[in-house]
Amino acid sequence: MKIVVVTGSPHKEGTSALLADRFIEGAQSVGHTVYRFNAAFEDIHPCLGCDRCGMDGDCIQNDAIQQKLMPQLLQADLIVLATPVYFFAMTAQIKTIVDRFYSRTGRLHHKKSALLVTAGSNTDLTMMAITDHYNTLVGYMEWDDVGRVLAPGCLTREQIEKTDFPNKAYALGASL
Repeated sequence: MKIVVVTGSPHKEGTSALLADRFIEGAQSVGHTVYRFNAAFEDIHPCLGCDRCGMDGDCIQNDAIQQKLMPQLLQADLIVLATPVYFFAMTAQIKTIVDRFYSRTGRLHHKKSALLVTAGSNTDLTMMAITDHYNTLVGYMEWDDVGRVLAPGCLTREQIEKTDFPNKAYALGASL
């Protein structure tokens, strides 16, 4: 299977980066091919709403999403979004990628997807908005959600390393 993992954290050694690392290890351990796109460290730009792409063409923003990521997404069997929760939502970097799915809406339909999320807070509200957004995306894109690792209460790398969440991310990747 061809897997694309899109990370949205500006922390290279952060909590969601650890989940992405472990998921990738698990997926590769069973022979899957993985392409990782670290959105926070790429030259990316938001959708302008110009509709030049016509929902099935090149984006006017000729950035890393257009040049590097989109070709990989179009070939992918599985798209994984890995992000920390910043103020009850995915990071701006991941949201920028999601908004740019518009340029190839039809061709990104009917794929598999997974969600890896970390958060410092562990209140009932912590994961509500991000999972609602993900559920909406999955429904609209007609994706098959193969799993989620939601890791509340993990503000630091040290905190998440003391939990079972990294092992759950590995197991999800290895289960595919």
